[in-house]
Amino acid sequence: MEHVDLAAVDAVLLDMDGTLVDSDAAVERSWHRWAEEFAVDPAEVLAIAHGSPAERTVRRVRPDLDAAGARAAAGRQLQFEYEDLADVTATPGAHWLLAVLDRLGIAWAVVTSADARLARLRLGAAAIKPPVLVTFEDVTAGKPDPEGYGRAARLLGVPPARCLAVEDAEPGIRAGHGAGMGRVCTGGTRFRHPQLEPRTVRIVRIYERGPDGRLAAVRVYDDVEAPVGRR
Repeated sequence: MEHVDLAAVDAVLLDMDGTLVDSDAAVERSWHRWAEEFAVDPAEVLAIAHGSPAERTVRRVRPDLDAAGARAAAGRQLQFEYEDLADVTATPGAHWLLAVLDRLGIAWAVVTSADARLARLRLGAAAIKPPVLVTFEDVTAGKPDPEGYGRAARLLGVPPARCLAVEDAEPGIRAGHGAGMGRVCTGGTRFRHPQLEPRTVRIVRIYERGPDGRLAAVRVYDDVEAPVGRR
């Protein structure tokens, strides 16, 4: 299990979906609706959609679309997501971790591939108010490009080498490393600090297929053993 000493960092930069916000069921419903409308295999879309901007995913599964078509298709998918907040909530351990960071005086920010509207909707549903929010609209390229993490570090006034990035998807992990983050954690992570009792916040992406062949919702586990089958 990975251990992170919070006394060794000055800022924590967190992904949103699947890390702070449990929106996985909504994400999958939205992409499934989009895939049916745009004649794409839903399983193919879901296999690559998590952690990436919508337009990047659209371009990968519908390379036949021109630039305008891809933007329109991505806009359609985002509209599905704006409308689906029914079961969006904070992930287990999220409020605890953010309260700890505030109590310890450690700066934090959210860095997401979502646009500003979607990020505010989901963070609001999860009752999370980040002091700094970097969305897809704040950068010229989304994850896995490192620009978002670099921007967040600058806005907090903290050198990247003194930042910890918390991620749950491969594009974000690449982005954090590319931005020169002092540490990028994922999977089961135990946060330590002289003022804290050790506690684990598990950030684990689990894929399971149901009887219909669709991928089940991704889970985030807090202080429990994750099932076998991480993809």
